This record gives sequence, structure tokens and C-alpha cells, in this order.
Amino acid sequence: MSATVPARRRALVEYLREIGVIDERVLSAMAAVPREAFVPQTFRHQAYDDYPLEIGEGQTISQPSVVARITELAEVGARDRVLEIGAGSGYQAAVLAQLARFVFTVERLPRLAEGARTRLAELGYRNVSVQVMDGTLGWRAQAPFDVIIVSAAAPAIPRALVEQLTEGGRLIIPIGELRRQELVRVVRRGESYEESRHGSATFVPLVGREGF
Repeated sequence: MSATVPARRRALVEYLREIGVIDERVLSAMAAVPREAFVPQTFRHQAYDDYPLEIGEGQTISQPSVVARITELAEVGARDRVLEIGAGSGYQAAVLAQLARFVFTVERLPRLAEGARTRLAELGYRNVSVQVMDGTLGWRAQAPFDVIIVSAAAPAIPRALVEQLTEGGRLIIPIGELRRQELVRVVRRGESYEESRHGSATFVPLVGREGF
């Protein structure tokens, strides 16, 4: 690791604090994860800039401010079991693994899934499991989950995901059209669900039976 990386990571965390991220646990998680390990070598000099970067297969790693905002909205507890849909390079899963008891992450593209699995293992994350499957259907065999985070945009909230939440569980998902979405937070309350909206976002599409 370059000697400048820790300083750049600290600078990123200070930037996140300045733009309104207030959960210190989230900020500490972002400070602990080496984002440069989750981007292609070509882009490593840009790893701590606040914008998405290509990771291959037509996919991107989300910009750090979006990862922080989503993670903060999820209110991940130390004993929570978390499901992430859209593993990508594994970066969001690594941030979540700093906060949760266990993270299950799903990726539909085998090459990305294998890369994320290898990367997370090499970095010492033992509380993450990566599988290849249709994430729009969740991971019923491991349900229910305290938190579900969807790292891709859907046209509507997949019913399978809300059904896999615990009581009080939180689902964070971008909903909208292909080029513009809103971040939606869903909280399970018995057999009903509370929805709130938390600003615009732009994600790659969620592909699968209940996606695009």
C-alpha cells in the first residue's frame, strides 16, 4: 500500500463528515476499508475521489459518499445479519462487515463474485459469504435479515426482499428509471411496511426476475 493511502482515506472520512455523515460507526468503517483494493489497478490513484469507478462487466463501484449514505440509512447493528444485493467488487460488503455480525452478498456475474470473494478473503474478512444468484429473489435459505441493501436500481421494490426482513428490519434500495432513481428506505412493521425517500441516486440496473 502506498504511504499516501492512509492520509487520503482519512481525508475522505473528513469530507464525508463535512457533507453530513454523522454516524461515527459508519465513518470508522469507511476509514478501515482500503478502497484501493476494490478497484482495478488502472484506477487506484482515483480510489479516494468521490465518484464511481468502472470495475468491469459493465458494473461500477459506488462513490464513497453514496456508500456512506446508504450504510448510515441502514443503521447496521453489531449483531445484525445483513444481505447485500449486488456484490460488485466487494467494497460495500467490506464496509458492512465492519459493522455487522455477518454479511451475505449476492452477485449475478460469476467473474465479479469470484473476484469479490477472493479479495475479501485476502483482506481477512471472515464474516462475509459471497454467492452467485438472482439477487432480486433475495437469499431465502439464509433469511430473515435485519438489513438488506441493494446496490443496483430497481423499477419497484421486489416483494421477495421485503418478505425476508425481520421485524423492524431495514431495506435500502434505489427505485426509479434506468438513468435516475431515488433512495428508498423500507422498515418492516409486522405485516406492513413504512417507506421513506432519501434523495436522488444513479445506479446500474438490478437485473433479475423482479428487476429490469
